[in-house]
Amino acid sequence: MNKYESVIIINPSLEEQGIKEVVTKFTDLINGDGKVENVEEIGRKKLAYEIKKHSEGYYVVFTFEANPEFIAELERIYRITDSIMKFITIRKED
Repeated sequence: MNKYESVIIINPSLEEQGIKEVVTKFTDLINGDGKVENVEEIGRKKLAYEIKKHSEGYYVVFTFEANPEFIAELERIYRITDSIMKFITIRKED
């Protein structure tokens, strides 16, 4: 298993409960195939440019271990989740 870091930007128009549900959904999804080491909710930040007519986003950083095959599935689910505006997943070097 490799170590990864994934940053997602959640639509800021979601209520606090909706944001918690998205974070819980992806924490559980990652724990199903790997192990979440840390979830850091950075909060609302101004974006460098507008995304889907929003100038702010809610940032969340996941640090986790998973199998390399799982990353493609995780990113596919990021893409089809309407509340996620942008994401990036990188492999961390040991």
